[in-house]
Amino acid sequence: MTISDEELAEQRAGIDRIKAPSRLRVVAGRFSRSVQGRIGFALLALMFLLAFAGPYLGRWTYTDKDFMAFLQPPSAEHWWGTLQTGADVYAVTLRGMQKSLIVGLLAAVIGTTLAAVVGAFAGYFMGWADRSLTWITDLMLVLPAFLILAIMSPLFAEGQWPLFVLVLALFLWMVTSKIVRSMTISLKEREFIQAARFMGVSPVRIIFRHVIPNMSSLLAVDATLNVSAAILTETSLSYFGFGIQPPDVSLGSLIADGAKTAVYAPWTFWFCAGLLIVTVLAVNLVGDSLRDAFDPTAKRAGQ
Repeated sequence: MTISDEELAEQRAGIDRIKAPSRLRVVAGRFSRSVQGRIGFALLALMFLLAFAGPYLGRWTYTDKDFMAFLQPPSAEHWWGTLQTGADVYAVTLRGMQKSLIVGLLAAVIGTTLAAVVGAFAGYFMGWADRSLTWITDLMLVLPAFLILAIMSPLFAEGQWPLFVLVLALFLWMVTSKIVRSMTISLKEREFIQAARFMGVSPVRIIFRHVIPNMSSLLAVDATLNVSAAILTETSLSYFGFGIQPPDVSLGSLIADGAKTAVYAPWTFWFCAGLLIVTVLAVNLVGDSLRDAFDPTAKRAGQ
C-alpha cells in the first residue's frame, strides 16, 4: 500500500498547520490584546502623523512671521494662535514635535545599542575587558549628565543637534548594560553557545549572532522606555536653554517661551505642553505593554 502524492502533501500541510507560532507572532498577539498597548500605539502613531504630515496642512512654516498678528488667539488664519513674535503656534509646535521625536528615537536607539554591545562584551570576555568596561560604566553613572550637557550646549548651535543626540545617548545605556552583562554571563554557559565555541565560531560572531539576539525582549522594552526618557531630558534641557538652539525649536524651548505668557495667552503654552504629555504617555503605554507581552509572568506577579 502506497501513499499518493496528494495524501503526502495533505499530511505535510497538516504538519505545517500545527507548527508552533513564532515568538514574534506570540508577542505581537499579546500586545494586540492589550488595551493600553492599543491605545498607546494609536496615540503614538497619531503624534507621528501630526508631527510629520501636519505641517503640510497649514499655511505657515515655523520660520514665517505674521507682523499683523502678534500674540493673537486661535482663528481661521492661525489655527492655534500666534506667539509674541508673530510666529504661527501650529507650525512651530509641530516643528518642535518633529525635533523632540527625532532626538528621542535616535538617542534611544544609540543608547540601547551601546548598552547591548558593552554589556555583552563585558559579560562574555570577563577578565580585564570586564573590569575596564565595568569601570567605564560606573564612571558614567556618577557623572552629572545634566550639568555636562548644559556646559556643552554652545556646541549644539546652528544645526549641530546630531551632536546633542550623541552626547545625550551616552548617558542612557549604563544601567541596561549591567543587566545585559549579567544575562550574558548566564547565557554563555548554555549548550548552543558552547557548541558554537567548540565549532570555532569567533567570539564576536557569537556575541552578535547568538548572545544579543537572545536579549531582544529586554532591549526592545529598554529602547521604547528610553525614547520617553530622552524626550523628557531634551525638553528639560531646552527649557533652560541648553538643548536645541535657535533658530531651531523644540517642545522644551516652546514651553519655556509659552510659560511667560500662559496666564493671558494660554494657547502659547498648552498646545505644546499637551502634545508633550500625550507623546510621553503614549510611549510609556507602549513600553509597559511590550514588557508584559514579552514576559506575561511579570504582570501576573505584580498583580
